[in-house]
This record gives sequence, C-alpha cells and structure tokens, in this order.
Amino acid sequence: MIALTRLDEREVVVNVDAILTVEATPDTILTLSNGDKVTVRETVRDVVDRVIAFRRKLRPAIVRPLSEG
Repeated sequence: MIALTRLDEREVVVNVDAILTVEATPDTILTLSNGDKVTVRETVRDVVDRVIAFRRKLRPAIVRPLSEG
C-alpha cells in the first residue's frame, strides 16, 4: 500500500494491486479495480515511483555478481 495526498490535503492509503490506471487530467486520477476514482496531489510519475518502490520492498531485485570472463 502507498500513501498519497487528496486534493484537500488528507492522506489516503491505496492498495497498489487495486490500481488499474493513473492519469493526469491535469489532476492525477487513479482508477481502481472496483471502479472508484481517487484524485490526488502527486504527479503520475510520483505515483508510479511509489508503486515501484513499494514492489521493490516486497521483492528485492536479485543481485548477480559480474562474470570475470
């Protein structure tokens, strides 16, 4: 889940698995899998970055040593 800010400055926490689309209209609107729409202050890029960061916490990238050959 990621924390975002509604237009009235209230915090809202969104389940990243429920996000279907994120669009700028010019406000950023998230459309959720249940049909609800959430308008937030963060930019589309900010939302995407937070989702990526959240997913990385759950499943860190596999680090492989560089081959010496």
